[in-house]
Amino acid sequence: MTYLNIRHTRFGLSRLESIAKSTHYIIYSVLIPLAITMSCLLSCVDEEEYDDSPAGNFEALWKIMDEHYCFFDYKGVNWNEVHDRYRKRIDSNMSSAQLFEVLTDMLAELKDGHVNLSSSADFGRYWNWHEDFPSNFSDSLQRRYLGTDYKIASALKYKVLDDNIGYVYCESFNSGIGDGNLDDVIMHLMLCQGLIIDIRNNSGGLLTNAEKLAARFVDKETMVGYIQHKTGKGHNEFSEMKQQWLKPSSNLRWHKPVVVLTNRKVYSAANEFVKYMRATGKAVIIGDKTGGGAGLPFTSSLPCGWSVRFSACPMYDHNGQSTEFGIEPDHNIDITADDYQRGTDTILEYARQLISNH
Repeated sequence: MTYLNIRHTRFGLSRLESIAKSTHYIIYSVLIPLAITMSCLLSCVDEEEYDDSPAGNFEALWKIMDEHYCFFDYKGVNWNEVHDRYRKRIDSNMSSAQLFEVLTDMLAELKDGHVNLSSSADFGRYWNWHEDFPSNFSDSLQRRYLGTDYKIASALKYKVLDDNIGYVYCESFNSGIGDGNLDDVIMHLMLCQGLIIDIRNNSGGLLTNAEKLAARFVDKETMVGYIQHKTGKGHNEFSEMKQQWLKPSSNLRWHKPVVVLTNRKVYSAANEFVKYMRATGKAVIIGDKTGGGAGLPFTSSLPCGWSVRFSACPMYDHNGQSTEFGIEPDHNIDITADDYQRGTDTILEYARQLISNH
């Protein structure tokens, strides 16, 4: 049984904690056996040394991913075929920029926003998980609804809309959200008939912040999903699924209707937040399908010093289904071109109507 609450899982593993600081997810969300196992697995990356050459760096990167990436079979990726195809592009006389391009192209075959290659000159990334879809969000539209008199509590912007519906916008889970912040927000909105939590364009951050917010909407310990970790170097060598549990906050909690607004840029820890809220059975999800990102990421390095981040531990919803490719909303609503012209946030208006008709 895996408890998400940081209070119940302390590690004291300095190496693993340093790895966690460079990820979108906080590493405290998994059990001590997982930490020990992953630390051992990642140390194995350095067992076979490669030259700091184009070929050496290519082979090192390919092997790191081959032994530790967690979604090969789920995504139907033939990693051996990818190796042979991209190896042909490696030349001993190629520049660092050319090598970086080839390695980034190879990693893009995984179609994973958690897979990144970092150098002092560039940051290799795969962003098609949101770039190929409508934005369904507009800063100018949001300013129309928020105005200038909204309140700010850490990472949260909030106000009471003119129909007595509370609105909270959380752009990122990177910034700390304290219990005091959440108490003040709920106190300010407590007389509202319902609450809208807008996490559109939230690409993730610390999992503990997502958990802390979701804990305000449960009254009892709730099983919200599962997690696995690699137990060996094979693509299918995983542990049994371990349950993820969400504990209710001991502070103020929300008991009225709540709606969560999503779009394709909702990713990583924000995707997990949607997973939690759906598992509570108390929230309605409105907007577009989320972007996904259901692999707990870890990092390693190449002989040249470049850093590679990758999904290492797959996570699932409370039904045991992967959310790597996103979570479908309860109501799929888009903002059309005409809506933008009229200055109407269709997704937000739909949520207000839903609460008003509750």
